[in-house]
Amino acid sequence: MDTADLVGNTPVLWVPELWSGERGFWAKLEGRNPGGIKDRPALHMIEQARRRGELAPGRPIIESTSGTLGLGLALAGIIHRHPVILVGDPGMEPLMLRLLRSYGATVDTVPDPHPAGGWQEARRMRVRELLAQHPGAYCPDQYANPDNVAAYAGLAAELAAQLGRIDVLVCSVGTGGHSAGVFRALQKVRPGLRLVGVDTIGSTIFGQPARSRLMRGLGSSIHPRNVDYDAFDEVHWVAPAEAVWASRRLAATRYASGGWSVGAVALVASWLARTEPAATAIAAVFPDGPERYAETVFDDVYCAEHGLLGGKPEPEPDEIAHPTVEVERWTRCTTVVDPIGGDR
Repeated sequence: MDTADLVGNTPVLWVPELWSGERGFWAKLEGRNPGGIKDRPALHMIEQARRRGELAPGRPIIESTSGTLGLGLALAGIIHRHPVILVGDPGMEPLMLRLLRSYGATVDTVPDPHPAGGWQEARRMRVRELLAQHPGAYCPDQYANPDNVAAYAGLAAELAAQLGRIDVLVCSVGTGGHSAGVFRALQKVRPGLRLVGVDTIGSTIFGQPARSRLMRGLGSSIHPRNVDYDAFDEVHWVAPAEAVWASRRLAATRYASGGWSVGAVALVASWLARTEPAATAIAAVFPDGPERYAETVFDDVYCAEHGLLGGKPEPEPDEIAHPTVEVERWTRCTTVVDPIGGDR
């Protein structure tokens, strides 16, 4: 078996909803990939760039990452023999930093956030500097690269084969790649499929004002062009303490958990399982596993220092009519907005 063959064919697990457990949803466990869900787009983007001649043999791959895509690019670099330079920030988990370096990647850390675009924009500016210093280097640009979206057709095919009927798909949203890619491919075989997006408070993706964000792996302080705003039926924003409760509840009850994104997605999928008609088939994508969050989500000291041990969230989200109303806890909105392109 080749190393690349370890990516994909991840299992699904039935998860009873987190409050009463009377109903439930199917979770696609992308943490079973070597590095998580972004192994899929990392390999696909690099393979396509090599095929088009945009990335010559042996030339560097340079990209911004909060962690998971970095693992995938490190894997692609090993498989295709490219040096990998990743730009992170001080919020990267120590374990993630050590893993990336162990896998042969060079990690360049920006010292300060951009005054308008936060850490993401600061990282992207550093990527541009590094590209100028390394002629022939390639940046996958996960935020706008259509190959990022196309990479998830395989995940969609797996879900269709594993579950057959799917009525609602629940995805966290960061670059917009997996929500757009899985939905577009699944919609071809399930025309009535509904897409529910899960974001974090303080993220600008769906029109909220930019604020400092504790959660990583979902949300954004910029506006990624891979987000398919027209695809979403509704969006939920989740706060860090709520995601922590859900992640820990998953671990205790199902032995299958993950970090910020997994907790946030599980919270929303559980609510849908309780409130949708009983026959509704709900599939949720869990992007990673719990390992990298040992010093954050699953660390009592860290969580206490950040006020994240407040107990069970309210069983119902707040509701707002338009996403320009700033939210501070789990909140739902059925008006989906492209902040730089208008209402859906």
